[in-house]
Amino acid sequence: MMEEDAGSRLADDPSGAEPGSIGNREVSTADQSEAWGSHARAVIVTFVVSVFVLAGFVAVLNPYGNLPVSVFGAHTVMDINQRYQYPALIREARFDSFMLGTSTSRLLEPARLEKRFGGRFINLAINSGRAWEQVQLGRLALRNVPGPRTILIGLDTVWCDGNADRKKITKRGWPEWMYDEDPWNDLPYMLNSRTVEIAGRKFAYHLGLTPARIPSDGYEVFVPPDGEYDAKKAQRKIWGKTRKGRYKPRAPYAPSEAELKQWRYPALMWLDQLLSEIPDQTDVVLAWMPVHRAGRPPPGSAREAREIECKARVSEIAGRHGAHDVDFRIDSDITRRDDNYWDRLHYRLPIAALITDSLKEAVTSRRDSPKGLWVYSAGPAQAQR
Repeated sequence: MMEEDAGSRLADDPSGAEPGSIGNREVSTADQSEAWGSHARAVIVTFVVSVFVLAGFVAVLNPYGNLPVSVFGAHTVMDINQRYQYPALIREARFDSFMLGTSTSRLLEPARLEKRFGGRFINLAINSGRAWEQVQLGRLALRNVPGPRTILIGLDTVWCDGNADRKKITKRGWPEWMYDEDPWNDLPYMLNSRTVEIAGRKFAYHLGLTPARIPSDGYEVFVPPDGEYDAKKAQRKIWGKTRKGRYKPRAPYAPSEAELKQWRYPALMWLDQLLSEIPDQTDVVLAWMPVHRAGRPPPGSAREAREIECKARVSEIAGRHGAHDVDFRIDSDITRRDDNYWDRLHYRLPIAALITDSLKEAVTSRRDSPKGLWVYSAGPAQAQR
C-alpha cells in the first residue's frame, strides 16, 4: 500500500521531484539574489571609502601646492612639468626677482644672479616654453610680488614665431585653472591618476626616500654632469647631417617693404603688454640666449632676415619701456665653438656662468662687449614712459 501511494504520487508529479523541492529551489534563488545584493553594496562601500581615502591623501600631500591647507609647509616640486608646479612656488613669494624663458635659460643659476644683481631670484624658465606661457607665468609673479627688484627674460625664437597666437601651448598642456585667483575651480582636477601619483612621490619625499625633482628656486641642472662631456657625441648632436659649409656667409636676403608688413610677430604684442604692467622701479633685462650657430638661421637667409627684424622690434619695445636689451644670439666665440655646447641649443655650465656675469657687465656699461660676446641695445636711459 505504501508502495502504491508512492507510485501514485510519482505519477501525479511527472518530474519525479520530492514534495517541497520546488519551494526549496525558490528559496535558493532568493538567497542568491540577497548574496549578490550584499556583494554590490560591499563594492560600492569599498569604492566610496577608497575615494575618500584618496581624496584625503591628496588633500594632505597637496601635490600642486594649490590647496588652502599645507600640512607639510613649503611646497616641494615632485613633478618635472614646471607648468603645474611653478604656480605654487610663485604664490609662496619667497623671491623678489625672477627669470622667464625656455630651456635655453634654465641653466642660469639664481644664486649667481643674486651675487651679480642682488635680491632673491627664482628661475621660472620652462622646457619648450611658448611665449604665451611665459607671459602667464610673468603675470602671476607680478600679482604675487607686485614690486619686483629685477626681471630677466631670456629670449629665443618663440618670440619671433609668426604662429605664436595659434600655438600658445605645447603637448605638455597648460593648467589655466592654476593661474587664476579662483581656488574652487581647481577641485575637479585634484582627483585623477596623475595627481595621486605626484602625491605618492611627495609622500616618498617626506619619508626621506626620494629627493625633490626641482629645488624651490626653480634651478635644475638638466644636462649631464660636465665631467661626462663627450666632444664627439656633442658634435654629432650639434651638426647631425648638416654640412658646416651651409653656414658660410652669403649675400643677405633683403625683404621688400610689402614683405616686411606681412611678417607677423604676435608674441611681441604680449611682450609689450607685459612690460607695460611692470613697475617703473623694476630693472628689466631682455636677453637673447646664445644658441650654437648651427641652431640659428643660415647667414643671409630669409629666416635670418626675419629674425633680424624681430630683434629690431624687440629693441624698440625695450627702449619704450626702459628695459635693457642684450643680444648673445650672435656670431661670437661662444656660439662658434662646438665644445661650448651639448647640442644646438644647450650650452655647458661654464657658459651659463659666463652669460650671467656678462649680463651684469652689459647692463652696467650699457655697451657692446669688447670681446664681441654680446650686443647691447636700448636701456633705461632711452625710456619714454
